[in-house]
This record gives sequence, structure tokens and C-alpha cells, in this order.
Amino acid sequence: MGDNTPPAQKQSGCGLFHLVFGRRNIRPSRSASTSSLPTAPASRVTRYPSTPSQKTGNNDQITGKRHVISPAAKKTNATKTYAKKAMHAGPGFGLSGELDTMISDYQRASRPTDAGLVRASSSNLMLYGNLGNLRQTGNGSAAVPETHQPSLKYGTSVMGNVVTKPETKPVSLCRAISTRMDPEELKMLGNEDYRNGRFAEALSLYEAAISIDPEKASYRSNKSAALVALGKLLEAALECREAIRIDPFYQRAHNRLALVLLRLGEAERALYHFKQAGSDADPDAIIRAKQVLIHLNKCGDAKTHRDWITLFKESVLAVDAGADSAPSIFGLRAEALLKMNKHEEAIQTMEKSPNFDVDLCTKFFGPIGSSSLLVFQSQVHLVAGRFDEGVAAAQAAAKLDPKSKEAGAVAKKARVAAAARVNGNELFKATRYSEACIAYGEGLSHDPNNAVLLCNRAACRSKLGQFQKAIEDCNAALRVRPSYTKARLRRADCYAKIAKWAACVEDCQALLRVNPEDEEIGRMIREAEAKMRKGGGSQDLNGAGGDPAGLAVVVSNEHFRDFVASSGTCVVLFSSKTADSRILQVVEQLYQRYPSVKFLKVDLEDHPSLAKSEGLNSFPAFIIYTNGSRASQIAGDKFDLLETSIKGCVRS
Repeated sequence: MGDNTPPAQKQSGCGLFHLVFGRRNIRPSRSASTSSLPTAPASRVTRYPSTPSQKTGNNDQITGKRHVISPAAKKTNATKTYAKKAMHAGPGFGLSGELDTMISDYQRASRPTDAGLVRASSSNLMLYGNLGNLRQTGNGSAAVPETHQPSLKYGTSVMGNVVTKPETKPVSLCRAISTRMDPEELKMLGNEDYRNGRFAEALSLYEAAISIDPEKASYRSNKSAALVALGKLLEAALECREAIRIDPFYQRAHNRLALVLLRLGEAERALYHFKQAGSDADPDAIIRAKQVLIHLNKCGDAKTHRDWITLFKESVLAVDAGADSAPSIFGLRAEALLKMNKHEEAIQTMEKSPNFDVDLCTKFFGPIGSSSLLVFQSQVHLVAGRFDEGVAAAQAAAKLDPKSKEAGAVAKKARVAAAARVNGNELFKATRYSEACIAYGEGLSHDPNNAVLLCNRAACRSKLGQFQKAIEDCNAALRVRPSYTKARLRRADCYAKIAKWAACVEDCQALLRVNPEDEEIGRMIREAEAKMRKGGGSQDLNGAGGDPAGLAVVVSNEHFRDFVASSGTCVVLFSSKTADSRILQVVEQLYQRYPSVKFLKVDLEDHPSLAKSEGLNSFPAFIIYTNGSRASQIAGDKFDLLETSIKGCVRS
């Protein structure tokens, strides 16, 4: 029979991805979809001792009433059924001689006086784990929840074969008999489980029916409904396609496939299958599919014109219209948020997106569509700090679609950012803070708004005493990820180092709202509040306790060596802790005029050896270093000479 796939699908593969990313002359893999079957209301079906098989053809409606027949008629029906099965299926169907021997041997060996042979019920089968999906315990019985004990579930149902009671029945015999059951009975039992919300059990029964008769469209269609209820949309799509392959005019399967295609964002293909569904088509779903298609076309136009605001709005509307499980639409929304520097919202969007297996996505969406999904995922992994996952996703995307320039560019960015983070971390652990700062900067040159790299560079600058620059990096990180606690904590610490106690308290309060039990933050806020009450650490440059915003304070001899050995121009002020306020004002003005120049202050009380090693005898004093070499020494009150010397160093 034909594939029954719409012509547009065969020519271009996934409709959504070609709407957004354009068409290529590549024939994708055959795809499948799933649907959302409205769960029938739970009802209790009375079971009778002799329920016959009811052949319903391709009618998989989960309803029906059973009737009682006599034991003789039941036996005759069972014999005819399995004789007919044996004729068509060959060896292994029906009551074979091997099965008769097994029953006879067991009956002679261990039949109790009050327990003869009984007919196999679904409870016997499920107890012994014969349906394929139930985990077995050590004694061979399935692990069944206490609320669904098999002996209470189908205690009166009759399947037509004879076995001993499950309490003393060998596992091998039950398994042998389970392959000789009537698949229609299995389907009916699965239908009851489905109606009662026991979707995993229903799936097991449908699979057992398919294993006996794999060419029955209704079994495939019912299995797809159970898979949809379990959230396995792509697997359900495959089963729907199989049902349509078996019976191309099976309208119920077309409707189910269309419903799942709608949820997956394949609106154009969904409309095709709704048309094939005829009277079974859901009219409300058809309206939603048309709305989704309109929004998807607008998404494609917005992406082409790089109109990220419109792309974001239309992607939200598409999901609201019915494409609630479309990974491509969630990816488009995340991309729009990234372009608008709303990284935190982009991360949250991808967390809400369905997480399908890559191989299934490739089979359903094709290699180009799956590559686009991986590109979205890679970019979000990077901004979230999951560098290894970002690199892996980008490389997989480039492998699936080698001609994609976007996949190649994202893969390159991911590799550079990940390498920069690794190199920077190693240098930081080795206390080589200046070099680590440069390493993180290399990654930021390719991904300038990466909050993790910005926060890591802020840590280096804090270690180097460049507190204001560290605060700037933290500010940049928090602009794209406002709830990034590590950046906020680092900024609070830097505010404390430069005696900006009010700002420190504000950050600490925000952190405590997220984690009220954090002892480190509690200690920091208590200290900052105490300083504010005492009026210490004034932030005014005219006060004795504060330093200019651009003036870092040396914290160690190594810090000093790293600072003066770095590239560019560095100015070091050697003075007491209570430096003259006029000197500090001049330093602040110079910092504003020459932003490329770095300024450092050495407190003589804390580091007298540094002044001695630099050959200073009078204080305060300035020493200018250029690219690691000492350029000039200037007295602390020669402000004009200091600025002239700085100008000369900057120009050279």
C-alpha cells in the first residue's frame, strides 16, 4: 500500500522548518507523528465468565458490551479461532503438541486437589510479566502497584487457553501461552485500561496484540493513543503512520495523526491529514491548524527580516493556538530572546520545550530540521554555562547539515567559548589572574554577552584589585541574566571592598530572598549594615575612608607583580591608607580622562616591602609602568607632571 504522505511532504520534508529556514533539494527521512486522543470517560465494564473474541475489523473505538456464551460454544469458538490462526500463521500458533505436553507434565507433577486448570486471564499474564513492558521481580512476577493487584483486576475474564493458577504456575508456561492469545481480547483489555487512565498497562496490551497480528491497523492506532497519553508523541506518530500504511483509508488514524502534527507545529501536514480523515476530522482542530499556519508564516518572515520582537510574539501565538509541543517553535522563541539579550528568558523557554530523542527528531523532522533544533539548543547551553553540551550540540548540528552556515558559525563560537573558559579556569587556579582575565576576554570576543565568562573575568579583576571593572562585568552579566546569583554575590563583595555599603546591602537583600539560609550572605549584610550605622567607609572621595572608583588596592605582592607586568600603561600610587584627599581626587579625574590606563594603590602600612623593592624613599609617590617596564617616578604632589607623563605613555 502507498505511504499516503502528502505530496508537499515528500518534496520538501518538514513543513515548519521549510517555512522558517527555506527549502532545499534534499529528500528527508520518512516521518511520523502522533495525536491527542480525548480520553473516554472512565467506566466499569462488567466481565462475564465466557467472553468471546469480537472481531471488529479496523474499528478501534474503545466501547462495546460483552455477552455470555455456553462453555461448549466457547470451546468450539476457541478451537476454530486458533485453528484458523495456525493455518495462516504457521508453526507457533494454536495449542501445539509442545504446549499440550507442558500442561500434562505440570498437571501430573503438582496439581493441588482443589485447584485444577483454569483459563488464562490478563491477571495471570500481567502477574508473570508476559506483555513486555512490566518489570519483573526476582521470582518472575511483575512489579505491580499495590492499588492494581492483578488478582483483583481481571479476575473473571476468560482468554480461551488453559493454564494453572498463577500462584504455582511456572513462568515459561505462561509465556508460551501468552503467544497464543486472541489479539482482539488483548485489545479490549487495553481499551478498558485506557479508559481508566492506566495508559502504561494499555500500551503493554496493545503491544501484545500487535506482536500476534502486526498487520491490524486498529491495534497500531490504539497504541498511538496510549503513547500520546504518555507524552511520547514521536513514537505515537510512527504508529499512526503504520496504521495508515496498513489501511490508507483509515479515517480515525488520519485524524489522530493530524492532531499530533498540529501539536508538533506541522500545521500544513496536519491540514492534509484532516482532509483525509473525512467525517472523523475534528473541526475545532482544523481551525487551530489554520491559525498555527498563519503564525508560522509570520515567524518565517520575521526571521528573514531579523525582526526579533515580531518573531517572539508570533511564536508565542503559535504555541497558544495549539502547537504546544513543537520544539522548533520553542527554539525560534529562544533565538528571538537571545538576540534581544534576554538570556534568562531564553533558558526558561528551552526548559519548557519538549525534549525529544535526537534520532527520533531526525527521523521525523529530517536532518535539516533536526540540525536547526540542535543549533537552538547549543546557543542556549552556552549562555547557561553548559559549554560541553553546547559544543556537542553544535557539532552534531554541523554534522547533520554540513552546508548550514549558521550551524558552522555556532559550532565555531561554541568551541572558542568553551576553550576560553577551560584555559581561564586553569590559569585562575594557578593564581595567574592577569592571564586568566585575558583568556576569558578571548571567549568574550566571540560571545560578548556570555554571563558566565563575564562573571569569571570579574573574579579575576577582583583578585587583581580592579573592583570597579569587576563590578562592570557583573553588571553586564546581570543585565542578560538578572537572577544569576553568582554575579550578584561577586558584585556585592566588590561593593564591600570599595566601601559602597548601601549597594552591598541591596545586593545581599536580593540574594537572601532567593536563599535565606545562606550564612555567608548573612554575615556580609550584617557587616555592611554595621558600617553604615557607624558612618565608616564613606563613598565620598573627600572622606578619609574611600578610594576613587578606578583605583584598585593591592592585596598581595603577587597581585602587584601581575598588575605592573600587564600590557598597557599602569600607574601605581604609594601612600599611607589615609591618603591626601586631593591626591585621590586627581587620580579619579585622570581615570575618567584616560580609561585605558590602570591605576593601583599600595598601602605602605600593609606592604612596606614593595616600596623598598621599588627604591622609594619619599611618600606619597607615583610610578608609571608601560608594558611591564618602569617608565618614570613622580612625586605625589606633581600633578601636572603626572598627567604629562601619562599622556606621553598613552601616545607611544
